Amino acid sequence: MAGGSQQDDEEITGINVTPLVDIVLVLLIIFMVTANFIVRETVEVDLPRAANGGETVQGLVNVVLDKEGKLYFDGAPVSEAELSTKVSEAVAKDKDTRAIISADQSIAYGQVMRLIDTVKGHGIAKFALNIEKDVAPAPRG
Repeated sequence: MAGGSQQDDEEITGINVTPLVDIVLVLLIIFMVTANFIVRETVEVDLPRAANGGETVQGLVNVVLDKEGKLYFDGAPVSEAELSTKVSEAVAKDKDTRAIISADQSIAYGQVMRLIDTVKGHGIAKFALNIEKDVAPAPRG
């Protein structure tokens, strides 16, 4: 061809994915190692069971009412007044703050409703009630 550069038109017969696999494996190892360091303090409560319970919703704040009636906000014990303040502070930081409310099944319904009112009354519109999914027995046939 006149005026054109001559190049060898070689076809690529394969792509070397070894570097990609190496990077993915290194990232996987890093994530597995660091996941062990992410520990949240939890309070043990006996959650009620539901046959059709969904997956636990991951929220930004966890509010727990244990069987003695003690309140916890993200693992730290608080009074009702402190809970109101903490919820208000969380909403002030992020208006889309969500809450997960966990209460022991032996707690009276009225106490749980008061807790929900406190959370909703201070600006958290989206919340989830934490339950333990009940495993239904297999149908007989």
